[in-house]
Amino acid sequence: MPLAHLDRPFDYAVPDKFADTVQAGCRVRVRFSGQLLDGFVVSLDDATEFAGKLLPLSHVPSGEPVLTPQIARLARVVADRYSGTMGDVLRLALPPRRGAAEKRPTPTPEALPGPPDPEGFGRYRAGPALLTALAEGRPARAVWNALPGEDWPIRLIELCQATLSGRRGALVVVPDGKDLDRLTAAAQQLLPEHSFTVLRADDSPEKRYRQFLAASRGAAQVVLGTRAAMFAPVRDLGLVVVWDDGDDLHADDHAPYPHARDVLVQRAWLDGCGAVVAGTARTAEAALLVESGWAHELVADRAVLRTAAPRVQALGDDFELARDPAARSARLPSLAHEAARRALAAGAPVLVQVPRRGYVPSLACARCRAPARCAHCAGPLGISPRPGPGGTRIPACRWCARPAATFDCPHCHGTKLRAAVVGESRTAEELARAFPGAVVRTSGSTSGVLATVPAGPALVVATPGAEPVAEGGYGAALLLDSWALLGRADLRAGEETLRRWLNAATLVRPASAGGQVVVAADASHAVVQALVRWDPAGLAERELADRRELGFPPVTRIASVSGSPAALAEFLEALRLPADADLLGPVPEPPRPGQEGERERYLVRVPRTEGLALATALTEVQGVRSARKVPEHVRVQLDPLDLV
Repeated sequence: MPLAHLDRPFDYAVPDKFADTVQAGCRVRVRFSGQLLDGFVVSLDDATEFAGKLLPLSHVPSGEPVLTPQIARLARVVADRYSGTMGDVLRLALPPRRGAAEKRPTPTPEALPGPPDPEGFGRYRAGPALLTALAEGRPARAVWNALPGEDWPIRLIELCQATLSGRRGALVVVPDGKDLDRLTAAAQQLLPEHSFTVLRADDSPEKRYRQFLAASRGAAQVVLGTRAAMFAPVRDLGLVVVWDDGDDLHADDHAPYPHARDVLVQRAWLDGCGAVVAGTARTAEAALLVESGWAHELVADRAVLRTAAPRVQALGDDFELARDPAARSARLPSLAHEAARRALAAGAPVLVQVPRRGYVPSLACARCRAPARCAHCAGPLGISPRPGPGGTRIPACRWCARPAATFDCPHCHGTKLRAAVVGESRTAEELARAFPGAVVRTSGSTSGVLATVPAGPALVVATPGAEPVAEGGYGAALLLDSWALLGRADLRAGEETLRRWLNAATLVRPASAGGQVVVAADASHAVVQALVRWDPAGLAERELADRRELGFPPVTRIASVSGSPAALAEFLEALRLPADADLLGPVPEPPRPGQEGERERYLVRVPRTEGLALATALTEVQGVRSARKVPEHVRVQLDPLDLV
């Protein structure tokens, strides 16, 4: 049940006609408060503590045990941690049933693989020891920073191969479908047929359920997937892996809003298995795992790193600024232009990373620089990449799509607009003019995401996360508009900027092969220095120290409570907070499309050791409100990514 006051198991009688079908973990239909609802059998017992007469099960659609005891326990722990209900977690964990998939037999692998070749992990300190520990079934836990140019899908599958050789299962979660495609190709290369299954969000419901059954039936002991796969029922789990845990795609946007990294850490603790938090960058949460001793670092020596890394140069270098005084503000300064020209002349593709999608996604008043807003709904004005009638591009609202043929600034009454942010489509136009005759490709949500690009001279303009893999690597990478990333009012702006830059820079050839990365940013900035030195661990440790001093996650746990002012006042009056809790707010929530009425947000902060007590207190209030059938909803989210 999604209602907090009904978040518990209920007893039902099993009629004789279902006695041979029903089993723990199967789906059932039951009569509850006059309604016919779906449910799962948590356990079967000979007696009940309920004093009244039990209602019988109404229907058993299938005897397939889809809810394993391990996943049921995990769902309860996740619900308690995030102040949610077990029903909400199970909706995220279990795909809808498809009868045709249950009738089909599930193929099994003919044999298990042997241990992988340790040469790939030989470049990392303790890398071969990690493979040995996994093959022996020991709960090894590591935070792995991949080297530049590393074939990380192969390395992750080697971890799965080592675990599988010890007759235990493995689970790998990646941010998106592009990463999953690369991981699947590596698994097809190294793992036996039918030994792994892929849980993909964009698969058909029938195919997704069939892949899910391969794991729940124990046929496939390795599961690869995106965020929802964090709840996959892997048989005899020996390893959990999350790749690029700083990507916001790992945070579920459905209640109770769990994060894949935290769920997998919980699974490693509950099942006593190994865990690897991997990526080119490192988050403050991963740094805390290392600092606490829960996980060990898996990194390479500096000499190995220097051999693999491209040359990284910032436009804020004193020498470059003296040679090109406009380098701080120019769209494509001379250093970046020269790096791109050399790479194209050498026959290599050039990657250009632009933080924003679209053509001109944000406009501002040309006189006072105030953000341009729609006169009808106050939404932001932008320009579409597709010209309107007559080949002109007319500013329009990004919320209600109304054109803004005329503009009158409410602050200074200016009538002219300027581009506040330039997207990848406009950048591609500018580069086509700067490099006449060069092939220009775009990769992003507006124009479509490219998985790969062929070798040869070309300019590839991509938004963060949509960078395609180039055959043979890029000759150069230009990281533009750094102010749009570093200047965000976001607690995670620094680590997120470095993560995006490193993910792009790792696609560039080593410096020995002419690879160069140019970042349009001040070289004195701490994030830029971390990129130049290729030191994600150092920046993560600094971020963790800053957050400890300021009292921000992951050192503390913070709950975001938002709703109408009246509903929040009633909610907080009933909330019994821990003694050392801080209540911050209220602040108005930014308006959203279709939002009616004023909404506010409070933040509740407690020490990390009091996180479960805070979640319990929030759940109690939710239960009282749902029992009273209070109509106004209060949104509760623990450890949200967008704190600031």
